Amino acid sequence: MFKDKKMEEVFELIRSVASVDTTVLILGETGVGKQMVANQIHSMSHRRDKPFITINCGAIPENLLETELFGYEEGAFSGTRKGGKLGLLQIADKGTIFLDEIGELTPTLQVKLLRVLQEKVIMKVGGTKEQKIDVRIITATNKELKKMILTGTFREDLYYRINVVPIQIPPLRERREDIHALSYYFLKRFNKNYQKYIQLLPNQLEQLLGYSWPGNVRELENVIERIVVLEKPIFFEKKEPVESYFHEQSIFKDQITSLTETMEKIEKDILLKTIEHCSTTREMAKQLGVNQSTIVRKLQKFGIR
Repeated sequence: MFKDKKMEEVFELIRSVASVDTTVLILGETGVGKQMVANQIHSMSHRRDKPFITINCGAIPENLLETELFGYEEGAFSGTRKGGKLGLLQIADKGTIFLDEIGELTPTLQVKLLRVLQEKVIMKVGGTKEQKIDVRIITATNKELKKMILTGTFREDLYYRINVVPIQIPPLRERREDIHALSYYFLKRFNKNYQKYIQLLPNQLEQLLGYSWPGNVRELENVIERIVVLEKPIFFEKKEPVESYFHEQSIFKDQITSLTETMEKIEKDILLKTIEHCSTTREMAKQLGVNQSTIVRKLQKFGIR
């Protein structure tokens, strides 16, 4: 799937760190494939048969993230379930947990995560007793953590704990050899998913190769999926953004079955476009003028992320 020499170097590093339990910090722009790298590290490690759990630190409201990570004891707060709840760190015991958007952690959670890394123990919300865990932690961010340290928004001691082995993923525009391979990889996958047989025409592929892909691999994946779903040759004018691929296929030129279906299509397209330029659900909510919980719910509804 990858042919670029920069990505070959990344995968050499992945192979090197997969066999040991050191912490890894995956760096790169939004959409470059940080989740995929974390998956690869886990699948090549001795923990491959144990749980692999991903949590997006920017997609869960601050007041819920602590209980998601650490769990809670019965009676810790109103509405708790009987017997309490296991946190994802406990569920991932003996396996791997991938904390995406680590820069979104609050100072309180940064302190708690630092203790997990140093002592391999957790304490549930409302608990009084620490519990030992054995979990490998992989983190990722598209933020400048060193700048956050200077502004006091990210702990320096935590930074050095998670940054034992940094893996920098180059943006897609810097590894153009991968555009061809990834395009056909996604085309094969979506043809299988939707039971279709769509082919990329030569002019389409040429224009895919010539685009700058500011949304990186995620944007390319979305474009290929749309090409398969629309089932029509799609082209755009040179020097125009990829979004113009789809002007000719505007939903208003097709037969509209219902207002609800039409609005859902528009809503999903807006979310897909916004997510290419925002790194967190909080940023998306601010951009679109809605609550973060609304963004999280809509992303889940449309299966985005």
